[in-house]
Amino acid sequence: MHYGQLVTRVWSLSRAYGFDVLIVLAAVESALEVAFRHDPQQEPRTTLWFAVPAIALVVLPLLARRRFRFAAPASVWLLAAALSFVDGRLVPFSASALVAGFLAAFLLGNLRDVVQARLGLAIVLSGAAIIVYKDPSHAPGEFVFTPLLFAIGWLAGFAVRERAEQAEAAEVRASHAEREREAAARIAVAEERTRIARELHDIVAHAVSVMVLQVGAVRHGLPETLPEDREALQGVEQTGRTALAEMRRLLGAMRDDGEDAARVPQRGLGNLDGLLDEVGRAGLPVRLRVDGEPFPLPHALDVSAYRIVQEGLTNALKHARASQAEVIVGYGADELRIEVHDNGSGAMPNNGHGHGLVGVRERVKIYGGEMTAGPASGGGFVLSTRLPLRGDGR
Repeated sequence: MHYGQLVTRVWSLSRAYGFDVLIVLAAVESALEVAFRHDPQQEPRTTLWFAVPAIALVVLPLLARRRFRFAAPASVWLLAAALSFVDGRLVPFSASALVAGFLAAFLLGNLRDVVQARLGLAIVLSGAAIIVYKDPSHAPGEFVFTPLLFAIGWLAGFAVRERAEQAEAAEVRASHAEREREAAARIAVAEERTRIARELHDIVAHAVSVMVLQVGAVRHGLPETLPEDREALQGVEQTGRTALAEMRRLLGAMRDDGEDAARVPQRGLGNLDGLLDEVGRAGLPVRLRVDGEPFPLPHALDVSAYRIVQEGLTNALKHARASQAEVIVGYGADELRIEVHDNGSGAMPNNGHGHGLVGVRERVKIYGGEMTAGPASGGGFVLSTRLPLRGDGR
């Protein structure tokens, strides 16, 4: 066995059984103290054959503290009080018995059951009073100070238990909050995917409608001498109309109950001026900067880019407490860069609400892009995205 493994094993054994070893040593020490210590004024009056095992028996119930959390420490005080009726000097004579009593008081105060803990305090106080009363050499002040000393031990155990319960409650709340955040994030992703699906439906439905109309126009323009071609085009036209009907049916299933069937026309980067005006009227002045030469984007990408800017400004307006913001749109040869920067305090804490940035990340992920969101180097908060153009944006 390696040295490190040996140390680990010894440490684990000491943590598991070290305190039990100390209890046994205390019982042995108390027995030896009674057997070999000679003090004519304080030594026990009973015979050694009774006093030695009796004082050790007072300490040993602490070995069962794990299994009997109330009975084991309570037994220490009950045995000590009962022993005092036989020999009032025996318990005060042993220092280990006093230490065991203090530990038993601590364990009783540390009980999670409040009723048992309070009953344990009563046992400690009454047991201490009995031991003092039965000690022939006691002083009058000991009726106050001795129970008070062990009451302090009980209060220490009670305070430790309260602290442990508070820590456990905080851990439970943190775990619950984490589960809520994860659930809210999943809901936000699902909602954003549904929103994207509706947007794609509108885009694809428009494209298919145009194709169906064009096919119908071509079919009507063919001469009667080409019946096979006319029939083929009619089949294409019918397939397109069927696809449109199915798409509308699926879209109806995806809409919220209160959502109007007539959708507002989707906005793209060409509508940014209107968005910036709306945000400005809400109290957040926004400056727009366009890098590069703008060019037409695929409609789905254009809508997603607009949504990204919209969410970045919404975050700055509602959560970041910003006084000004800047939007940068960069048209590159193979990518579209969007950056929303504000001078506020940052995004709303991720407390289960306001997961708009989760939706932005989902949109960027669809297009294989990159997104970063966090404090800016010069202060404020910045949302930055990069959407690759796969050669179909020009």
